[in-house]
Amino acid sequence: MIEVKHLTKRYGDQLAVSDLSFTITPGQIYGFLGPNGAGKTTTMNIITGCLAATAGDVIVGGYDIFEQPKEAKKLIGYLPELPPLYMEQTVLEYLYFVARAKGLRSGEVDEEIDKVVEETHIEDVEEKLIRHLSKGYRQRVGIAQALLGNPEIIILDEPTVGLDPAQIIEIRELIKKLGEKHTVILSSHILSEIQAICDMVLIIHKGKLVAFDRPENLGQALSAGNTIEICAETSAEELRELLQPVGKISSIDVTEETEEGCSAVLNVSEEDPGEICREVFLAFARNEKVLRKLNPIHATLEDIFMEMTGAAPEDVSAKEEVENA
Repeated sequence: MIEVKHLTKRYGDQLAVSDLSFTITPGQIYGFLGPNGAGKTTTMNIITGCLAATAGDVIVGGYDIFEQPKEAKKLIGYLPELPPLYMEQTVLEYLYFVARAKGLRSGEVDEEIDKVVEETHIEDVEEKLIRHLSKGYRQRVGIAQALLGNPEIIILDEPTVGLDPAQIIEIRELIKKLGEKHTVILSSHILSEIQAICDMVLIIHKGKLVAFDRPENLGQALSAGNTIEICAETSAEELRELLQPVGKISSIDVTEETEEGCSAVLNVSEEDPGEICREVFLAFARNEKVLRKLNPIHATLEDIFMEMTGAAPEDVSAKEEVENA
C-alpha cells in the first residue's frame, strides 16, 4: 500500500528524517509516535505529497508520490494538525469546494458529500458557518474532507489535539470505524490513545525508525521485560524454593519480608505472563501455601517509548520545531 524507502529530509544543515524505510499494508490502523522534533509531521507531509524529500522514495498504491503525484494523491485523504478550513463558509459549502478541488465528477459530488456527512456525524451542523462550530465538530469536518473521494488511505495528524475528553472519545470511535474501511495512519502525542486504537505502532527518534510492531509485541524489546507481582505467606527463601520448578522466571526480586510473609516481583521472559501465573498458582496449591496476591504487569506503551527514545511521554508532540522552521 505505502512503501517508504530510504527517505531523507534536510532543512539546511538540520537532518529531520534520516534514511527512513517502512511498509504500510492495507486494512490496519497505524500509530505514528516520536518525541518532539522526531520527524513525524515531516514524514507525513512527504507521504502525502505536501513536501519534497531530499532523498528516497515513497510509493503509494504502486505510484511514485514524486513522479506520479496525481495518481498517488487520489489514494490518500489527509487531515493536517491544523485542519484546512475556511471559517466563513458553511460546512456544505466547504465540502463542495473540496470535492471540486479533488476533481470529483459533478454527478457524484452530492452523493459523496452525503456519505461523508453521515459517516462523520455532522448532519446537525452542515448548514452552519464553520467559525461557529466547536473544536470537535471542526475536527469532524476536517476528517470529512479527507474522506471525500473515498481514498484507500486516511492520514490524520493529531486529530484529537485540543479536544475535551468527551470529544476525544467521539473522535477515537470515529477513527476505529474508519479503520474498518480504510488504512489509517494516525499521529498522536497521547500514548494511551495509540494503544487503544492502533493495530501497529511506528516509533521514530531523531528521524530514524526505532520500533515497528504490534503494541503487545513491543514489550519484548524492553530490557526489563514483563513482571508479576506476588505476595505470599512464606519466607523469601521458601518462595524461591517453591518457584524453582516454574520455568521462564528470570529473577525474583523480594520487595518486602515480614513475619507474616513476603512480597516480590518476578521478572519473566514470556510475552504474556498469564501462563506463568497459572504455573505459580499451581505450585502454591501443590505445596499448600497461601498466595495472597498474583498480579501480572504488562509493559505499557509509555515504558516502551521511554526505553526506545529516552524521552518522557509528555515530550511526545506533533509540534516539531525543526519541521516548522
